[in-house]
Amino acid sequence: MTATPLNKPTTARRAPAAKPAKLEAESKAQASAEPSAGKPAGKPSPEKKDDRHSRALTQVFLPAAQEFNVRMLAYITFAATFTAGTLTGFHSLYWTAATVGLLVWPLLLQLLTRPARERFPLPTRQLITFFDALIFGACIVVLGLDPLLTLLLLILSCASFIIAGKLAAFSTAILALIAGGAATYHYVPEFVGQTPSEPMLLVGAGLTGLYVLVSSHYMILLARSLRKTQTELHAQSEEYKEISRQLSKYIAPQVWQIIFSGKKDVRLESTRKRLVVFFSDLEGFTRLTDELEPETLTIIVNQYLEEMARIAMDHGGTIDKFIGDSVMVFFGDPDTRGTRKDALACVTMALAMRRKLSELRRRWRKDLGIETELSMRMGINTGFCTVGNFGSESRLDYTIMGREVNLASRLESSAGPNEILISKTTHELVRQVVSSRHKGEVRAKGFASPVPVYEVQGLRRELGEQSLFTDVDLAGFSMQFDTDRLRSYDKERILTALAKAHKHIKDRML
Repeated sequence: MTATPLNKPTTARRAPAAKPAKLEAESKAQASAEPSAGKPAGKPSPEKKDDRHSRALTQVFLPAAQEFNVRMLAYITFAATFTAGTLTGFHSLYWTAATVGLLVWPLLLQLLTRPARERFPLPTRQLITFFDALIFGACIVVLGLDPLLTLLLLILSCASFIIAGKLAAFSTAILALIAGGAATYHYVPEFVGQTPSEPMLLVGAGLTGLYVLVSSHYMILLARSLRKTQTELHAQSEEYKEISRQLSKYIAPQVWQIIFSGKKDVRLESTRKRLVVFFSDLEGFTRLTDELEPETLTIIVNQYLEEMARIAMDHGGTIDKFIGDSVMVFFGDPDTRGTRKDALACVTMALAMRRKLSELRRRWRKDLGIETELSMRMGINTGFCTVGNFGSESRLDYTIMGREVNLASRLESSAGPNEILISKTTHELVRQVVSSRHKGEVRAKGFASPVPVYEVQGLRRELGEQSLFTDVDLAGFSMQFDTDRLRSYDKERILTALAKAHKHIKDRML
């Protein structure tokens, strides 16, 4: 089957990345989680689920209702302590207005700041905490600054600041509490030093303990929610990893790595680069398809392409596509080691593929009983090509186009069984390392002038008197050895096998 420079799309689209969670988008995210008006509530999409999970992990805050509850409980504690002081004569009846104010203020503030909390949740939360700190500082001074009661109320205030904001907000709140207490001490110093009544201490201690219990319960619920979210995110991460692993099989590893590292956007674009282009196909494969069952043919094709793909990746090639039994590989994009080294890697890859096919033929003959001789035809050309993403916005193919691609395909079509034909440009790049012979000129379709071609014979270091590799595969006779892989303790077994083969051939043939 002859490989042609088809541009069959192999989709290489970037998986949609989860949008980063922003604190300012809290209310919008909550609204998006609710079903739209007139539409039934359905299963949330993965994007919404990811956004909600990211928000839960980055915003360690109580839900709005729970946060208001603990704030209201703190104000109730101060109001109840004032009430106990008024009933026991610590404060005059005029301070009943302060008690009412402590109960009304958080409700009023919650109502007035609702629009701001929807648009600017974090700054509004910090501003509310600031006002709370001023009021709490003033109340602590008016309640007499008794060491025990003051300690209880400070614990309550600090817990409220921690729940409502981050470290910066907590520090600001502490300063505001000190400022509120200092201002109150300046204008109303008469309460400082007075001993609060026992009911005040009991009410303050009891409600502070209740506040700690309620806020601790809410924090435990928040921790459980975060732990559940983390577990779900881990499960989703494993799911996405598996999906990515499956999708990576459809894209060249070099391209996959660039896409998911964020080095390159997936969009319609291309560039001109000097590349080394390789085409190959199996001669005799068409005849084999008429002789074998589809299951056996599938085994052969998959084993062949698996080995060819491994060799291509080992040599740094970018696998463009498989077209039946044909393979298209190019060197020089997205990574390049320089045109000369890319050309040498491509030729070395072609030699390794030819060698591997010889091993596969022996395996198929032994395991599957296939006697049909399969051979490779390979063509290599070097030149400037257009490389990039082609197709549409919804379906892309990362491939190459141009006159030099067509020439590589024509060289492969002109090659004989197990021949590697290279263009003159490629020959000039590798001639110092690769032994090749001029094979004349070929008339390539689409080219006005004849094209000079060279046949690769092998690497010069393997073709001298001390040949490192020998491969003979004939009808009824097959031999292959590589001195780089031979083990010294197998020497006697090898010599015995060769002597036995020599004796049988000599007796049978003479």
